[in-house]
Amino acid sequence: YHVSDPERFGVVEFDNEFAIKSIEEKPEHPKSNYVSVGLYIYPKDVVKRAKTLTKSKRNELEISDLNNLYLRDNLLKAIPMGRGIFWIDAGTPKSLFEASSFMKIVEERQDLNIACIEEIAYRKGFITKEQMLDLIASMNQNSTYCKYLKRIIEEQHELY
Repeated sequence: YHVSDPERFGVVEFDNEFAIKSIEEKPEHPKSNYVSVGLYIYPKDVVKRAKTLTKSKRNELEISDLNNLYLRDNLLKAIPMGRGIFWIDAGTPKSLFEASSFMKIVEERQDLNIACIEEIAYRKGFITKEQMLDLIASMNQNSTYCKYLKRIIEEQHELY
C-alpha cells in the first residue's frame, strides 16, 4: 500500500513489473513508499521457517524477516493495492484512534457495517439464506448487530 510515511513500516521495493526487489523493516531511508500491510497468505512451511528467525535490534521477530526468507527462495509475491482501496494503520494510539473514527463515520453515513463476516459470506454465496437465518436466530435479537443482519436478509438488491 502506498503511504506518505513508509519509515514506520516494512517497505517493499519493486522493479518496473512490480516484482519484489527488497523488503526492509522500518528503514531510515525507505527505497519506496510501498509498505507491506499485513495481509499474508503463507504455505504450510511457515511455522518451520518462522522458528529459524532471530529477534531484531528492536527485540522483536519481524514479519519482514520471514517475508525475506520467501523472497530469497523466489517464493514471494505482492499485489500492490491501487487507487480506490483504503487501508489504515492501527499500530499506534494515534492511528488506532484515526482508524476507529474513520470506521465510525463510514458506518454511520452509509448505514452499513464494514467487514461484517456474516454479510460477506451471505452476499458471496458462502452461506445460504437458511444458514444466515440460523446465525441470526442464535444471537441476541435486540442487538444492533442482529438487527443489521436481519436487514441484510430483507434487502433484495446488490448495490454493494
